[in-house]
Amino acid sequence: MIEVKFRGRGGQGAVVASEILGKTFFLEGKWPQAFSLFGSERRGAPVFGFLRVDDKPILLKCQIKNPDQVLVFDLSLTDAEEVFREVKPGGIVLINTGYDIDHFQKWRSFKIGLVNAGAIARDAGLRDTFNTAILGAYARLTGLVKIETLLSTVRGMVPSKIEANVQAVRRSYEEVRIYLPEEKI
Repeated sequence: MIEVKFRGRGGQGAVVASEILGKTFFLEGKWPQAFSLFGSERRGAPVFGFLRVDDKPILLKCQIKNPDQVLVFDLSLTDAEEVFREVKPGGIVLINTGYDIDHFQKWRSFKIGLVNAGAIARDAGLRDTFNTAILGAYARLTGLVKIETLLSTVRGMVPSKIEANVQAVRRSYEEVRIYLPEEKI
């Protein structure tokens, strides 16, 4: 089973991203379980989406405390110590950022993907909702879903600006910078 946590703010699309990715896995023959956690339903408030995926039905019904993968929509919601406590050893971290890998040296025990999803979404005309840009980067970083299936899901699930979202998926898929974990000496 793979467990994924989406860390974002209201309006960025983290919860919808977990649902889109869940449906993408479903279309590829997997068993997804997507759910969310948030306090107040307002733009800018912290929100968390969760996704479990397995080859067989999932009976587990509880919050994900130690995910295999974390998608960070907003760096202000996390820090290196929190990631170390939360993500399983050997896990994957995807970060929406304009920073380069030097900024994340403390995180180098994980496989890391860096993508400026916010800028990609704005360039596509999507303003501050960049969930589809994050998902394009996820597809390439993990190799767990096919880009074609993700694009089909986006076309079927996003309510507006469909081609702008497709463009964001494709561009982030191409632009994500991937860094393998560094061994400690």
